[in-house]
Amino acid sequence: MKYLRALLRSNTRLVHSRWGKLDRETLQQLRSLTTKFHLSVARSELHLLSGRWYVTHSGLIAIAQRNKCAGIKTALVRKLCDPGSRRWVFRATVYKFPESTGFVGFGDADPTNVSTIVLGAEMRIAETRAVNRALRKAYGIGLCSVEELGSSFSSSESANGTRSHAAPSNGNGSANGEPRVRDKLCLLIRRYELDPNLVKRYAADFCGTETLRDAGRDLVEAFVSTIAEKAANDRAALICKLNSYSQPEEVKL
Repeated sequence: MKYLRALLRSNTRLVHSRWGKLDRETLQQLRSLTTKFHLSVARSELHLLSGRWYVTHSGLIAIAQRNKCAGIKTALVRKLCDPGSRRWVFRATVYKFPESTGFVGFGDADPTNVSTIVLGAEMRIAETRAVNRALRKAYGIGLCSVEELGSSFSSSESANGTRSHAAPSNGNGSANGEPRVRDKLCLLIRRYELDPNLVKRYAADFCGTETLRDAGRDLVEAFVSTIAEKAANDRAALICKLNSYSQPEEVKL
């Protein structure tokens, strides 16, 4: 009970700081979601977009972990896919218990129903959507997930749309009192409450290297500038992009 009270206070405080004063119904929904599912705004497990609450992939995975989910299995539905047009369909099965028959969800993605920020990652988006739908069925979650949305939101609708992005990078030095480029990336991760592991994976993919450490300064600077711009202009779409790096074909929880 003490944990729930602290979580509710944290969620309420962050909601007011990010989205301003909300109506009574929206706040009541927040209290209900906090109490029933233990979802955290600070951990980017809940988002308010266009006046409606949405759960995120990380929030659904957290719910599964707290409920000791036995596992998640995904499979490509090949007969419905068209690699040429980058259309992918996945089937996901969530096993709440080792001997359960499983809860099934399907997810599809193609260039026409994903945000422009995640173009090229349609396969991962389709898999994530399938997993999200299966998890929502398994645990009785009526909220749609952010990753299932087919369009990007304007900056006024994103969680941190009014925040300004970081100053341009000046390389790895600290001339004029500016932080090093990697320090700027750490600041962006904290400021916009991003998952650092997913950011590292995105960075490696962006730079075309095995790890961020292997990337050259110019590439890291370009990545930091890209992250700063996307976070400031459309944080919800950036979260969706990052989450596309989080779900392997099979996860055992």
